[in-house]
Amino acid sequence: MIALAVALSGHVQANSFRIEDIRVEGLQRVSASPVFAALPIASGDFADAESIRTAVKSLFATGFFDDIEVLQDGNVVIFRVKERPTISEITIKGNKAIKTEALMDAMKKNDLAEGQIFQRGTLDIILNELERQYVAQGRYSADVTANIVDLPHNQVKVEIQVDEGKVASIKHINIVGNEVFSDKELLELFELTSTGWLSWITSDDRYAREKLKGDIEKLESYYLDRGYLDFRVVSTQVSLSPDQKSVYITLNIHEGDVYTVNKIDLAGELIVPEQQIRQLVMLREGATFSQVLMTSTSEYMTSLLGNAGYTNAEVKGIPTPNPETKTVDVTFFVNPSQRVYVRRIEFRGNTKTQDEVLRREMRQMEASSASNAKIQQGKVRLERLGFFKEVNVQNKEVPGASDLIDVEYTVEEQPSASINASIGYSQGYGLLLGASLQHNNWQGSGKQVGISVNHSQYQTLYNFSYVDPYFTPDGVSRGISLYYSARDYAKINVASYTTDTYGLNFSFGYPISEIQRLNYTFGYSHLSVKTGSYTVQEIRRTPFELDLTSRPQFYVKASDLARLNDLLGGVPVEDVSLPVGVVTEDMLVSTPPGFVDIYGDEFDSFTAGISWMRNTLNRGIMATRGSKQTLTLDVSVPGSDLEYYTLQYEGQIFVPLTQQLTMRFRTSLGYGDGYGSMDRLPFFKNFYSGGFGSVRGFRRSSLGPHASSYGNYISDYTDYLAFDSNGDGINDTYQETGAAYVLCDQALTNSQGRQLCGENELMRSYGSLYTRNRAFGGNMLVEFGADLIFPLPFIDDQRSFQTSLFLDVGNVFDTECSETQVNCYSFDADELRASVGIGLNWLSPMGPLTFSLAKTLKYNESDDREGFQFSLGAPF
Repeated sequence: MIALAVALSGHVQANSFRIEDIRVEGLQRVSASPVFAALPIASGDFADAESIRTAVKSLFATGFFDDIEVLQDGNVVIFRVKERPTISEITIKGNKAIKTEALMDAMKKNDLAEGQIFQRGTLDIILNELERQYVAQGRYSADVTANIVDLPHNQVKVEIQVDEGKVASIKHINIVGNEVFSDKELLELFELTSTGWLSWITSDDRYAREKLKGDIEKLESYYLDRGYLDFRVVSTQVSLSPDQKSVYITLNIHEGDVYTVNKIDLAGELIVPEQQIRQLVMLREGATFSQVLMTSTSEYMTSLLGNAGYTNAEVKGIPTPNPETKTVDVTFFVNPSQRVYVRRIEFRGNTKTQDEVLRREMRQMEASSASNAKIQQGKVRLERLGFFKEVNVQNKEVPGASDLIDVEYTVEEQPSASINASIGYSQGYGLLLGASLQHNNWQGSGKQVGISVNHSQYQTLYNFSYVDPYFTPDGVSRGISLYYSARDYAKINVASYTTDTYGLNFSFGYPISEIQRLNYTFGYSHLSVKTGSYTVQEIRRTPFELDLTSRPQFYVKASDLARLNDLLGGVPVEDVSLPVGVVTEDMLVSTPPGFVDIYGDEFDSFTAGISWMRNTLNRGIMATRGSKQTLTLDVSVPGSDLEYYTLQYEGQIFVPLTQQLTMRFRTSLGYGDGYGSMDRLPFFKNFYSGGFGSVRGFRRSSLGPHASSYGNYISDYTDYLAFDSNGDGINDTYQETGAAYVLCDQALTNSQGRQLCGENELMRSYGSLYTRNRAFGGNMLVEFGADLIFPLPFIDDQRSFQTSLFLDVGNVFDTECSETQVNCYSFDADELRASVGIGLNWLSPMGPLTFSLAKTLKYNESDDREGFQFSLGAPF
C-alpha cells in the first residue's frame, strides 16, 4: 500500500487512474450512507491528487471526523477515518441569571446536545455568545469555561462552569447639551438610574445595554412629542471602572428648536369620507408638533379603515420640516389596500366545548366585510366565558385570494366541571366545610348546573341551580335555583337569633348591549326566625312578657331577701322560709314590642327583582382594567307576609397609572325600607359593614348600629325553699326549688347606673357590655375604597397574585334608631369609619387566600377592630 498525504500531492501518481473501488475504514457510529453521499468521486471516475484532496475536504465538512488518512491499493482508494467523539452528558453549573433550560435549548439548536457529535468550534461559539449575553446584562466580570472529559467508547462529557460575577452598578448618568429641560426632569424618564437606597430591591441601578437603548428611545420621544424635530443623541459613552463594578454613562444630545404645525394634508386613497377621517386628526395647525399625536392619529385612521373592511390598511404620518420657518407640514398617506372579507371563522383547541358555544359569541360574521373591532370583540367575549385559560386570534390569508381571510381563534381550555370537597378557615366565618358538583360548561353546551352543600359555624347551605345563558339565540338567559339555608347570626358578631329559609327563584337576563344587561328575578321563600335566650329588644320585647294566665307566677320581696342575709348566720338552708306572693300585671315593666312581637316569626314571601349591569372588566377574577357597575332593586310582592324593598348600587373602576401600577376605585351604596303594613326593613335584611370586601381593619359585620341589651326578670335569685302565708310549701314543680321573681320595695340601680327596677316592680337583669355591642346592621350602607395595585417583587408570574395599598371608608346607618342602641345614626359623614393598609390576594394551588394588614384611622371605642385579617380555602 502507498500512503497518499493530502498536503503532499506530488507523491500521488503522476498519471490519473480509474477508480475500481472506494472503501471507508474506521466507521463506528457514523453510517456509511452519509459518508459516500458526501464524496465527490465514485467507482469508475478518474482520480488524481486534486480530486483526492477535494474528497478529503468534503469528508471533513461533514463534521463527523477528527482525522482522515487516504491510502491507495492499486486502483482502490481507501479513506481511513477517525470519528469525532459523541457527547455522553452536558452539565452546567453556576448559572442563575440565565436558566439552564434556556442554555440547553440554545446548544441543542446548534447541534450541541447529548447523543450528538462533539464539535469544539461550536462549543467555543456558544461560550463566547454566552459571555456576550452576560456583558449585555452588565456582568462584565462574568467568565464561562468548559472542561471536556474523555470517556470510554469515544465519548466525552462536557462540563460548563459559569462564574456570573456581579452586575456592575450605575454610579452616575450625565446628560450633556440639555438647556430646555433639566437633568432631573430627563432622568425621571429613564428606567436605569444611579444607585439609590432602594436599588437593592428594585435593581434599577443594574446596567443593561437593552435598557439603555430603551431609555434613549424614551428621551427621543420626549423631545419629539414636544416639537423638537431636530433633536438627536449625538453620542453615547459607557465607561467601566477598573474593577469592572461601576458604570458611568454620558449622553451628548442636541435639542434644536421647537416646530409648529403649518399644514395638515391627506394623501392616498381615502375610501371613507375625508371629513370622517379629519375628525380623527389630533394635531392642530399652529400648535406645537407632537410625534405621539401624529402616531396616534395614524393608528386611529388605520382602525377606522380596518373596521370598514380594509384590515390590511396602512396610514403613515410623514412630517416635512422647514428649518428656516421652524414649521412642519404633516401628510397622512392612506393606503387602504384591498377590501377584505371573511371566508371562514374557525376554532382550535376546544376539545370539550362545542363549536356552537364559541360561535354564538362572535360578532364578526362569515362572508361579510372584515372588521378588526368585531374580530377582537369576539376574543374578549370568549375570555369572559370563563371556560378558557387563554384565547388568541389570528387572521390568515386565503391562498390565491387577496381579498379573503380566515379568522382562527385558538383557545386553551381549563376545567369547567368539578366534583370536589373543600375545607378552609375564615376569620369571619370560622371552619369552612363544603362539597359541590359544579358544571359551568355542562357537556360542552355552555349551560351551568350546580349542586352544593356548605357548612361553617355560621351557616349551612344546600343549593341546586341551573342556568342556560342562551335560552334564546339572542342571548336571553334563563335560570332556576332551589335552596335551603340555616344561619346562626350570633356566630358572626351579630345579635342572637337564627333563621331557617327555603325557597325557589327564577331568573331571566336580557342583553341590551355588548356590555350591558338587565336581569329579572322572581321567587318564593319561607323564612322562620328563632330567638335565643339573649335576644335583644329590637327583635323581641325584653324583658319578655310573663304568661300569668296559664299558671300563677310567684315573687319574694327584695326587703325580705336583705333581712334574710342579716339573719342567716349558720342556719341550714332547708330550715329557712320566705313569704311569697303572686305576680300581677302591674308589677311588670312596660317595654316596646320587638319585630317578632309585631309581625310574628314565620313568613311566606313572594319577591321580584330587577338589576342592571355594565361590565367592561378585562377578566372576571383579579381584573386590572375596565369597570363594572350593578344597580339592583328587590321588592317583596304586596300581600306577602313581608313587605319591603332594597336598592343597592355597586361599582368599581380600574385606572392604569403606569404599565405596572393601577388604581382601583370602588363604592357600595344600599338603602332599604318597609312599605304597606311593614313600617321598616326587616332586621334580617339589614346591611352590614366591616371586614373583607368592605372596610378592612374592623371585624366582619361589626360596624354600624349595635343591638340594645337583652333583659330578663331575675327568677333564680335564691335556692331557699319558699312557703306561702300559711306555711305550706308551694306545690309547683318549678317553684319547689325555691326560685321566685324578686319584687322591689323601692327603685334600685346597678353599678353602671342602670335601673334594675322601679317601686313595686319585678327586678330584672341586663346583658353585658359585650352582648350590648353585638352588631345589628342598618337599612343604609355607604362604603368607598381606593386600592393602588402593584406587582409583587421577585415573582415572575403575577397572574395569581394581586397586591395593593388600600384606603377603605364606610359604615352602616339606620333611619329609625331606638334610644337604647349604640353606634346608631342616620347618615352622618362624620360617623364614617376609615382604615389604610396593605392587602394580598393569592389564587394558590390550595385555593384562594386573602390577607390584609390594616391601621384604623377613624373609629370610636365601641368599634371592634382587627389589624390582621385573613381567609383561606382548599379544594381537594
